Amino acid sequence: MRAPATDRGRLALVLALAVAVTVFTATVPLLRDWFDLRVYHGAVDTWIHHDGRLYDYRVPGTPYGFTYPPFAAVAMLPMALLGLRTAIAVGLLLNLAALAVVVRLLTGRAWRRYGWYGCALGACALALFEPLRDTFSFGQVNLLLLALVLVDAWLLATGRERLAGIGIGLAAAVKLTPALFIGLLLVAGRRRPAAVATGVALAATGFAAVVAPDASRFYWTDAMWDTTRVGRLDYVSNQSLQGVLARLGETDRAVWAVTVLLTLGVWAVRARRAAAARDWTAAFALTGLTACLVSPITWVHHLVWLLPSFAVLVRAGHPRIAGALYAVLCTSLVWLWFDDASGVDGFLGSDTYTWITLGLLLWLPAGQPRADRPNRDRSARAVEPAPSPAAARMAQVSSQPGPSARGDTAAATGTASGPGLGRTRSASREPTGSTRPPAANPQSSRSRASS
Repeated sequence: MRAPATDRGRLALVLALAVAVTVFTATVPLLRDWFDLRVYHGAVDTWIHHDGRLYDYRVPGTPYGFTYPPFAAVAMLPMALLGLRTAIAVGLLLNLAALAVVVRLLTGRAWRRYGWYGCALGACALALFEPLRDTFSFGQVNLLLLALVLVDAWLLATGRERLAGIGIGLAAAVKLTPALFIGLLLVAGRRRPAAVATGVALAATGFAAVVAPDASRFYWTDAMWDTTRVGRLDYVSNQSLQGVLARLGETDRAVWAVTVLLTLGVWAVRARRAAAARDWTAAFALTGLTACLVSPITWVHHLVWLLPSFAVLVRAGHPRIAGALYAVLCTSLVWLWFDDASGVDGFLGSDTYTWITLGLLLWLPAGQPRADRPNRDRSARAVEPAPSPAAARMAQVSSQPGPSARGDTAAATGTASGPGLGRTRSASREPTGSTRPPAANPQSSRSRASS
């Protein structure tokens, strides 16, 4: 199928795709009814206006309530000034802004090459990505945290190391999983950013303890360790290693601990190599993958942390692999085993997203030279020794890539121009709550879903 050659044809294709995406989103996946955002709003509203205790709140008719660290509630205090509908609108706008930041940081300036048409096709593709759909439909905070972390990745990649660490520290204070990025900084030998991130996380947590001492005491001594507040480990939306084991009926914590340690070992080796090569995009991508695998609970919407991995694959010259894996993550495939994940098909199918995450951790191209370097080397080797100074000068000029080649490389990698993450310079316990009551039909658009 040929791409349309005229603007009118491109506009018609974009409109057709937009209609198809809208129909798919409205009929096939679960619509989450802003459930998590209603948890946030209800908990904060009860805490501030009705003298209730933060962690005692439950969404009416469900057993689910607030499960994040107290600093997250402190950061959400402005919600107490808003009605629920206004809070939903603000949350939607914040998520859109965060998504724009994430895309900009991962692509650099390469997106400009494709104009409105390429951006429109990209927007349609993003709208199909199940973790993104769930994040928006739940009113979740994952994109905001991803944006904070990637800002630090950009600072490191562009030689602004003295400013790095703040975003990671804030993200770790809101949810515990991003704390693994502090581990990345330590593994990479970046002590100053690691100290900044740790200091920011501790300062934010301490501030919350001053503002909400009772809630802080209860969370760190009780709520954090109460797995019943989080949800069922074997629920099909849990696409972590713990979820795989739980669906197999394996409840021995020692087995899970061994798998976590092996995963962390692989991550440490690969992330250190990527950081040593100043490939910060890959280092952060590997860390996001690992965080999803080792967390006891990784709901499907947490897999927005996989987005940097697709940027790395495209940059490394594997767009077809990236497209195939991305397409699987658009299908809601794992929900086919909502009722019964037994048997070989259940083992493979219900854990599909986990297998993708694990495969990316093991084989994601990381710590490799930029894609344009091999071409330059081959071009240089192709030039025979010149018999005269003039011929030598001509050979030297011919061995350099022209403006078009540089533009193509920048577009393919998203790193050669602009402040994209790939550009370099010399220079646990998851407190996320399961906010979905059990539903008989997980593919119904009227059903609530897990958070």
